[in-house]
Amino acid sequence: MLSQDRIRTGPATGLADIGPLAQLRAGRLTLRLPLLLVGLVLYGASLALMVRGSLGLAPWDVLHVGITHWVPLTLGQTVIAASFVVLLLWVPLRERPGLGTIANSVLVGLSADVALGLLDQPSSWWARLALMTGGVVLNAVATGLYIGSQFGRGPRDGLMTGLARRTGRSLGVVRTSIEVSVVVLGWLLGGPVGVGTVLYALAIGPLVQLSLPWLTVRLPARGGR
Repeated sequence: MLSQDRIRTGPATGLADIGPLAQLRAGRLTLRLPLLLVGLVLYGASLALMVRGSLGLAPWDVLHVGITHWVPLTLGQTVIAASFVVLLLWVPLRERPGLGTIANSVLVGLSADVALGLLDQPSSWWARLALMTGGVVLNAVATGLYIGSQFGRGPRDGLMTGLARRTGRSLGVVRTSIEVSVVVLGWLLGGPVGVGTVLYALAIGPLVQLSLPWLTVRLPARGGR
């Protein structure tokens, strides 16, 4: 079983704040690299599940879909473009991008487009509800996997952990605050809002806070700065 990393950068995160080279030198790569890749692929798949559920998207994806109404990009391509824009918000928070940060910026969007191509929208309301609920839970697990691999946070989750560290607030409170803000912007741009949006915005912070300690790989002491 994976255990929580004891190298802490602040009370809210419990994660190692190390650069790309230190991430590679920290060891346990045979465990950490697969967790990173699986987490990112599952993250994109969770996005697709909620899209096909058609009961409301995750707040960031309400924004992404809203943007697609104004630019000639697929949903996955929009996710990739938005990721690099969000990275600019890391500068005042002094977040350290890692190998996982760049991988996240690209792989989530690609896997989302692939999953959307493989999934059909069910006609049954119960099946759509199952897709929506499964998408929320899978998203939380995927977040714990790729953040816990200690290769750096993705753009959006780096914003979450950076704000949590700077403000001293819990991951749950910060994540929920961010989700509510972006869904309003996405709705103004024409993105779809529904019951799934509300469920995601309220549940994802506590679910990530619950899963992250169990899915974070403990690094040796030399894996610090």
